Amino acid sequence: MREIPAHGEFFRVKNTVWLAILFGVLVVGYVMYSSFSPKAFRVRVCMSYKGGTNCGTASADKLEVALREATTNACALIASGVIESGQCENSTPVSVDWQ
Repeated sequence: MREIPAHGEFFRVKNTVWLAILFGVLVVGYVMYSSFSPKAFRVRVCMSYKGGTNCGTASADKLEVALREATTNACALIASGVIESGQCENSTPVSVDWQ
């Protein structure tokens, strides 16, 4: 069994470990803040491609980013592969609903 030394330092952590812990906490905090902060634009886009139809929702600080992300989400389940996904994303949406 280990005894606590006379100077009282039983659990000593190096400064680099504390810096790594601080960095990890800051990264997690930033991810949580950016994930839960309200976005300015929210949109639901419905896409139709090769007989399949799907809708996707996204929110972002910029109008164009929200529209692009919602389109990508909608095409993810109805197109397979890079070429089909690109074709689906470049086609005209069936509906666009700004929320």
